[in-house]
Amino acid sequence: MSAKKKSARKVAASKKVAAKKGTRKVAAKKVAKKAVKKAVKKVAQKAAKKVARKSGGKVAAKKTPRKVPHPFTREDISKAAYLLFLKRCESDLPGTPESDWLEAERLLTRSGRV
Repeated sequence: MSAKKKSARKVAASKKVAAKKGTRKVAAKKVAKKAVKKAVKKVAQKAAKKVARKSGGKVAAKKTPRKVPHPFTREDISKAAYLLFLKRCESDLPGTPESDWLEAERLLTRSGRV
């Protein structure tokens, strides 16, 4: 057999071995992912059981966030919007009353009056 054929066979054999190793790695990763998912599921179940034991077997309902009313009134917003309007007119900037209103709301909530 010639040297070229021998080297070609060695290369082909090494490619087969590499392919087998690659598939083994992929399979190992899949198995590892499944194991992690199972472990996470178990931990979640244990935590749920602990919570259930602490609450006397009752499952706690999810709390819905309450809407916090704004501490400022429409009057406050309209005054701030008017002042923004005057400032905008003095400096000849483009804008609309709606943009002044929204800016006033934003400034009031950000200013710490909330």
